[in-house]
Amino acid sequence: MAGTRAAIRYSKAILDIANAKQVAEAVNNDMKLIGDTIASNLELSTFIQNPTLKVEVKEQALLEVFGSANGVTKSLFHLLFENKRFEILEGIASEYTKLFDIMNGVEMAQVTTAIPMDAALEAKVLAKIATLSDKKIQIENTIDPAIIGGFILRIGDKQYNASVANKLQVLKRELSN
Repeated sequence: MAGTRAAIRYSKAILDIANAKQVAEAVNNDMKLIGDTIASNLELSTFIQNPTLKVEVKEQALLEVFGSANGVTKSLFHLLFENKRFEILEGIASEYTKLFDIMNGVEMAQVTTAIPMDAALEAKVLAKIATLSDKKIQIENTIDPAIIGGFILRIGDKQYNASVANKLQVLKRELSN
């Protein structure tokens, strides 16, 4: 929990700096790359989390791995070096992208389907999204065969369940009463 709060504080500070220098979008691209790279690369994640390695080594490694990063992103590496907090880098990257999306009025919609979405189902989901939110929406599709068919849409704290499994459950409750 404390790591998450610290990650939020760091990400807010980096977003403020990036906005002041008008490079928030470039830093957001860096943060997506950093978060994806750490999440998908076990060696890098273990390297960053290793408490026995010197912070100087970690900073140099990150500067080499993410050499094309924006100067603001590189300054984050130095700040983490000074505060010995490299272990929260993935959390900072995640929180930064969330804050950046909020700042730009973009909201993430999680759509759970039994099979990957086709154009027809995506059109239905986008039509339902238009009734639930007036923000720009990015769709993240999750596959769960247990819902049998249809979709479950989550935007923020709102949920719309149009799955076959849910309809069967409702029918079962009605018949048992």
